[in-house]
Amino acid sequence: QVQLVESGGGLVQAGGSLRLSCAASGRTFSRNTMGWFRQAPGKEREFVAAISWSGSFTYHADSMKGRFTISRDNAKNTVYLQMNSLKPEDTATYYCAASLGEALGSEERRYQYWGQGTRVTVSS
Repeated sequence: QVQLVESGGGLVQAGGSLRLSCAASGRTFSRNTMGWFRQAPGKEREFVAAISWSGSFTYHADSMKGRFTISRDNAKNTVYLQMNSLKPEDTATYYCAASLGEALGSEERRYQYWGQGTRVTVSS
């Protein structure tokens, strides 16, 4: 059974940083694209970032470029999201997602496995 388990969320003040982790179990995703999405209260889920299987290619949403960085450690079957200069509008539940494919993309349909999410709250 494939599981993606996010961790690292919490409450942080504006301007602070958090590092989210997503540990995969049940199969290896070392040859697959991984991604992060988020959903703020009352809003649709949106793309945050994606990373190729090797980690050589990344794709970040424009609104988070320069503040958020996705990375991965295939030996640990884990993907990370480093979030700096956090803003109150970054408050959301953050979801890890895994694709069975290799292409980078922001569309949810590209990702077949999803975690349960970790909540991030940024106070002003």
